[in-house]
Amino acid sequence: MDMVLDDVEVRILGCLIEKEMTTPEYYPLSLNALVNACNQKSNRTPVVSYDDSTVNQGLDRLLGKKLVLKTFTAGSRVQKYLHTLLDKFDLSRQELAVLCNLMLRGPETIGETRSHTERMTAFESLEEVEQTLNGLMEHDPALVMILPREPGKKESRYFHMLAGPEYAETFSAGKADELTAGMAGRIARLEEEMATLRGEIDGLRQTLDELKQQN
Repeated sequence: MDMVLDDVEVRILGCLIEKEMTTPEYYPLSLNALVNACNQKSNRTPVVSYDDSTVNQGLDRLLGKKLVLKTFTAGSRVQKYLHTLLDKFDLSRQELAVLCNLMLRGPETIGETRSHTERMTAFESLEEVEQTLNGLMEHDPALVMILPREPGKKESRYFHMLAGPEYAETFSAGKADELTAGMAGRIARLEEEMATLRGEIDGLRQTLDELKQQN
């Protein structure tokens, strides 16, 4: 990518794409509608709580990157916003839906992607989803990457690269750190329990010795 987006920009752009595909009658979106879309508790990972200022500043950055346009709809004095991602990237509806889903939900498997894109587009099979993901990975520039498989997991997850490959890789690194921290915590608890048991055993031994001396 010749331009890297931050978290707010990714969320805004993802919401504009989603609403265009799922509720075109309410698209383009006003600032208020866009704030509500960004802060949805469903279909969003992570759930955020952006205020008007945060979204407005994100829109200004996207306007500067020519990924968003301002517009006015007939009969309305409220300024609205629409995405122009397809002006920059030649994507099919299925590719756009998959990319949007990863932007809004984070890393997902092929099966999760198929399930979560149903409202935007239809896939005949998991193989078709995989082909779409492969197409996005082979895009110039690449828009999706496959993440290293997590320990104990059978399926790999995919993630968008609009925030740069380093950002995508943090999901794998972050998961590894989380697992390491969890393991370290369990080891610390076991060591603490063993120390307690040793103390109790030593106490029992001392009691037995005292009883023997009394007899």
